[in-house]
Order: sequence, then C-alpha cells, then structure tokens
Amino acid sequence: MRLLHKWNCPWDSDSPPPRAFTGRYGELVAASWLRAHGHRILYRNFRIGSGGEVDIVSRAGDTLVFTEVKSTTSPASGTPARMVDHTKRELIRRGARNWLRMLGREVPYRFDIIEIYLLPARPPGVNLMQNAFHMHEHPPMAHTIPNSAR
Repeated sequence: MRLLHKWNCPWDSDSPPPRAFTGRYGELVAASWLRAHGHRILYRNFRIGSGGEVDIVSRAGDTLVFTEVKSTTSPASGTPARMVDHTKRELIRRGARNWLRMLGREVPYRFDIIEIYLLPARPPGVNLMQNAFHMHEHPPMAHTIPNSAR
C-alpha cells in the first residue's frame, strides 16, 4: 500500500463518513494518485445507457486504462478488490466496449482496480492492481464426477 498525500482523511474514528461520501472521496483520491503517477484522466464516472460503467478512464502512455475504484474505511473488512465480482466486472467491460466503440479504432487497453484505504485521521493508502481482469473471462469449468466414482 502506497501513501498518497500528506493530508489526512477528513473524519475521526468516532464518526465514520457516510458510505456515499467514502465512494466519492475514494474516487477523488484515486484520480489524484493516477495523475501523480503519469495518467491523463479522460473521464470520471463514465456511464452508458446499456448499463455499462467505468469509474475512471485514463491514458498511461499509449495504453487506455479502465479503472474500478474500491474504497474502505476499515481494513478489517478485507480487501476492497474482493467486491469486484463477476457481475461488476461485466458492467465495467460493457462500459469499456462502449468507450472503445465510440473511439472507433483499436488501441491497447487494460482493466485495473485501485484500492483506497481511508483510515481516520491518516493519509489515504492506495494499492493499484494492474491488469486485474481481462475483456474476455472464461467461466469456471464444470466439475464432473467420473462414472467409476458414482
């Protein structure tokens, strides 16, 4: 986990922030961190009518990056990335497909997840997971019981 800024999260341990604030604040931290690490932010909160969504669309060099931001105020609840399940990944893929279709040409791209740790009265922590998933995900293989075991 890398530290971002010297500023601390704007709440104390006695009054955790509302969940909606945590998400918006985490996206602000993520966009700031990505800019500081050479990304050019192209769009935040890209939504499309077909249900696709991407938190941050950016460029890192020649690569288009579709980033999902997950924030937590309690490390005891596990890693934020665990919340990016198959259904969420499919929403992000749908948003990415629409972005790529609007772009009208092929470009290198990837899907990242950025975890934001917002602990009371401390600087935000950031963990970037590059290439966290891909456009095409193969469903898990079904396990069959061999005839000899029946």
